[in-house]
Formats: sequence, structure tokens, C-alpha cells
Amino acid sequence: MAASYDSSDEDRPNRLEVQPHPDALEVEQIRAEKAALRAAALERRDAFAREGRLAASKSFASSAPSVLGDLGDALVSGFWPIRSELDPRWLMRELAAKGARLALPCIEYGKLVFRQFAFGDRLRQVGFGLSQPFAEAALADPDIMLVPLAAFDRDCGRIGYGKGYYDGAIWRQKEKGKPPRTLGLAFACQEVEKVPLEPHDQRLEAILTERELIRPS
Repeated sequence: MAASYDSSDEDRPNRLEVQPHPDALEVEQIRAEKAALRAAALERRDAFAREGRLAASKSFASSAPSVLGDLGDALVSGFWPIRSELDPRWLMRELAAKGARLALPCIEYGKLVFRQFAFGDRLRQVGFGLSQPFAEAALADPDIMLVPLAAFDRDCGRIGYGKGYYDGAIWRQKEKGKPPRTLGLAFACQEVEKVPLEPHDQRLEAILTERELIRPS
């Protein structure tokens, strides 16, 4: 396993910067390419045997804590898995046992926010197959985001599910002066050669698969 990552590394470029703005035709081409890459990566993920997905998901509970390092009582946002997505709940339980506080993403009024969560809390079912805390759970700005994705590349470019929710959430925290550490979680089969980026897309600081930790070179 590669060494842990730390967003305070001085020699790493700021991966939260907005990308150069392409013209309308370029944006259309980028979106079409992303859609094709997303569909192919999700097809590979769906074809990954259920037993393999389960074993790989459980492996994150042992590999990710060493990557993240000493968290103290940091607030970590996880996610509730949908469809053939990896299941981070073993990892989330391990982080909570080590003292971290947890949060889950919530789609509210067209944007992604985070509400505090602990195992045993009730969750409500919303669109897209998502489960999220009720509105009485406190809003929070995560110190660390565990980010789901559809596809990724070696530069930690990320293709999500097409709505830009996480890109917006990362950018809003940056604007508030609270840029989170971002760790994408994915199966190795979701890797693509190159992720084309739109102006709003945010690269992640690192991506962890069942095989390795990936950081931009």
C-alpha cells in the first residue's frame, strides 16, 4: 500500500482550481465523451462479480484508515451505496471506531449538502436510490469527503453521475475557506485512460481502489 496522502503537501498543485473554459462546442463534445466513458465504466462495474465487489468493499476498512492517517475527531462524509457501487459502510464503521465523526450527503434544493450521521440513525429514501439523513440532522462541512464515482483516471480526474453535485459541494467549501480533503473510492475496473474535464469539474486529491492508492504525479 502506498504512503498516506496529506492535503497540506506543499509540492502538490491545487487540485480544486477551475479548469480553463472551453467554448460551447467543446463543452458538448466533452459531455458526450464523458457519457460514453461513464457508461462503459459502469458496465464494467456491473459485470464485477457480487462476491468480488463485497470482498473489495470490505478491504477498504483496512486499507483506507492508514491512507487517511490520524483523524482525531475529524468529520468524514461517507455515502450509502447504490446499485453496483462499492459499499463504504465497513470503512465508515472503522473510522467511527477510531473517533471520527460521520456525515452523509443529502440532495436538497438542487444541491449537495452534508448532514451528520451515526449508525443507528434513521434514513429516508429519496430519488436515484439514495438514502440520506432527515432534515433534523445537523448540517456539516466535512473535513474529509469519501467520494463515490463512475470513472476516474491517473490524474484523479473524476466522472460522477452527471449532475455535478460533488463538484459543487467541493467548490462551495473552498469558497468558504474550508477546502476538504477528497478521497475517491472506486473499484479498479472503473479506471479510464483520460477524463475530459468541464470548467466546473474538480479533480480529487487521491483515489483508492482495492489494489492501490492513486495520486496525481
